[in-house]
Amino acid sequence: MEHLNMTTVEGSQFNLDALYQICPSCFTEVADNQGGVKRVVDFNKLRSLLGDNAEESAPESYDFNWVGKRAAQRDAAASINKTLRPCPEESIDWDTTQNLYIEGDNLEVLKLLQNSYMGKVKMIYIDPPYNTGKDFIYPDRYDMSDKEYVQEANLLDEKGNKLIKNLESSGRFHSRWCSMIYMRLLVARSLLSPDGIIFISIGEQEIDNLKKIVTEVFGTSNYIETYIWESTFRPDNSSKIMRRNGEYVLCIAKDKSNITKLIGEIKPKEGLPSLTKSSMKESVLSFPAGVVKTFLGDGIYKAGVRDSYTLLDDAIVEKGKIINSFRLKGHMIWGQENLEREIANGTEIIIKGDNFVPYSNKPGDSVMSPTKLIPNSVVGDVLSANAEMSKLFSEKVFSYPKPVSLIKYLIRYIDDKDFIVMDFFSGSSTTAQAVFELNSEDNGNRKFIMVQYPEDLDEMLSLAEDKERVVVNNAISLCDSINRNHCICEVAKERISRAGKKVKEAHSDVHNLDTGFRVFKCDSSNMKDVYFSPTEYSQTLLTGLEDNIKKDRTDLDLLFDCMLRWGVELTLPVSSIKEANCTIHNVNDGDLVACFDGKITDVVIDKIADMNPLRVVFRDSNFDEASQKMNLFELFKQKCNWTEQDVINNVKVI
Repeated sequence: MEHLNMTTVEGSQFNLDALYQICPSCFTEVADNQGGVKRVVDFNKLRSLLGDNAEESAPESYDFNWVGKRAAQRDAAASINKTLRPCPEESIDWDTTQNLYIEGDNLEVLKLLQNSYMGKVKMIYIDPPYNTGKDFIYPDRYDMSDKEYVQEANLLDEKGNKLIKNLESSGRFHSRWCSMIYMRLLVARSLLSPDGIIFISIGEQEIDNLKKIVTEVFGTSNYIETYIWESTFRPDNSSKIMRRNGEYVLCIAKDKSNITKLIGEIKPKEGLPSLTKSSMKESVLSFPAGVVKTFLGDGIYKAGVRDSYTLLDDAIVEKGKIINSFRLKGHMIWGQENLEREIANGTEIIIKGDNFVPYSNKPGDSVMSPTKLIPNSVVGDVLSANAEMSKLFSEKVFSYPKPVSLIKYLIRYIDDKDFIVMDFFSGSSTTAQAVFELNSEDNGNRKFIMVQYPEDLDEMLSLAEDKERVVVNNAISLCDSINRNHCICEVAKERISRAGKKVKEAHSDVHNLDTGFRVFKCDSSNMKDVYFSPTEYSQTLLTGLEDNIKKDRTDLDLLFDCMLRWGVELTLPVSSIKEANCTIHNVNDGDLVACFDGKITDVVIDKIADMNPLRVVFRDSNFDEASQKMNLFELFKQKCNWTEQDVINNVKVI
C-alpha cells in the first residue's frame, strides 16, 4: 500500500494540472528520482502552440517588480510539512458547526486548505496591515527556518521579540509589504470558486501597489472596482491641506465572466424605466404577439415615425394588449436576446401612448448594482465599530475593528445565502459576527473560515505605544478573566462566542442557526523527523523509530491530517466505533474511514466494508508483517468489489 503524502502539494503542480487541462499535447514524460516517471512540459511544443504570442526576452515590457518578488513567488509555490491540529475543547458546537477558526500563519494555512477547499470559497474578505509604519508584519521568507530568517535579517530587538514594525525608514518598506500580500493572494486565488470574488480593505499607503498586485494575480479583465468607504464622519482637522475620511475596498473576481450581478441595494420600484437612450446605437426590436401591454384604446395603429421611435409594422390593440407581433426601430438599451430573456423571466413591456416608447416593469423590487461610494446610510464608520464592540466587552480590546455593517454590506453583494466566506487576516473576527447576523436576518446558511496569526499579546505590549498599550492591556486582562493564554486569537474567539450568543438571544425564532466554530491550530507535522547521518544512529534510536508518529499526537490529530491530505472538508461530521479492539473513525458516512490502533483483522475489514467507504487509511503500526498488507488487498477487492487499482487508489497508510 502507498503511503499518504503528508506534505502540501507544490503550487507549481497545481499550475501544471491546470495547463494539462488546456493543452495536454505540450506535455511529455521523463524519469524521476524514484525510478518512476513524471509529467513535464515540453517548452518547444508549448511555444509552437502559442505561436507569435510567446516572448521570452522582450526588450521592453510593462511589469510591476520589487525587491524580493521572485523569492515571494518561490515561497508561494513551495510545499510545507505542517498540519492543522483539531481543538474540540476550545470549540463551540464541535459536532454540528460548519464554521472554522484556524490559528496560524495564514500563508501556511492557505496551503494546507488547498486540497479540501480548492474552488469552494465564494467570497474572501481581508483587512491586511495598511503598512503605516506601525503595523506588525508577517515574516516574508519561508524557504528557511524561522531561526535562520530572524538571524539573517537581524529582526530581533533588545528583548528578543520576533514580530517587528515595518518602519518607513526600512530600505524595503514597500517591498516587504508587497511580498507579504503577493504570495498570500497567489495561494488564496486557488480557493475561490469560479464565480468567487475577493474584497480587500486598504488605506492610502499601499492602494496603488495593491491594485497592481491583484490585477497581476487575478488578471486585469477580472478587476471590478475600488470602492470608497467613508471610514469616519468626523475627519481630523489638524492638516491645513486636506482631511482624510475614507478608506478603500478593492474588489476583483476569480473570473468576471461568471459574475452575472452584484447587489448593492434593493428597494421598491419607482416609475417605469424606458428602453430608450439617445447615446445607444439605433437598432430594431421585435415584440411577440399578445405580450406588450398598453394604455392605448382599441384599434389599429399604422406603421410610421413616432417621435424617437419608428413603428415598422401596424399594431393592433385589443383590451390593453397589442395582439400582433410588431417591430420598433430606435436607440434601444436592450438587444433582442436580452428582451426575450426578460420577457421569459416575467418582465412586463408597456407602451403608454401613441409615441410607442416602450417601458419595462420587472417583477419584484428594484435591484441596484453597487455604487463606487459605499453609502454611510447603510454602513457605519470606525466609531460605530467601536460601539458594536462595547456591546460585547466592557473595555476596548481591539484597535481599529471594521464595523459589522461593512462586512454585511459586502456579503450581500452575492445573490446567494449558502456559501463559504473566508477571512485570512481575521483579527477581531468582525467577519464571523457579520455572517451570524446576516444568517439570522434572512435565514441564510453562510459559513465562515477565519484565519489569524496567534500574536502574543505580551510581545505586542512591549512594542505598543501610547493608546495602543491601553488596548493591549485590556486584551490581556480579558484573557486572564477567562483563563486563556495571552494571545490575540483567544480574544477573537471570545468575541465570536459572545456575538453568537447575542444573535441567538435576539433571534430565538430562527431555527438551526449555526453560531459555533471548530478550532484548529497550525503545527509541525504529526510525523517524526527521521533524517539522521549514519554516525547518529544507535539501537536506542532505531527502536524509537519503529513508530513514525510523534507521541503527543492523538487519533483526532491523525484523522484530520488525513482529511487535509485527501481533500475532505474539515467541518464534516465524525463518528467513531470500537470493533475487535480497534477504533474505527467514520467521516461523513464513508467519505473517509480510518483506523490508527489495534491489529487489522478480517472482522475489522468487514466492519469497514459495511460503511461503503470512499477512502480508507491505516497506521503502519496496525500491521506486524508485510504479508498482512498484501492480504488486505484481497480482502478489500472481495468485500468492496474493488479492482486492484481501486485498492491502490483508495487505501493508504501513514
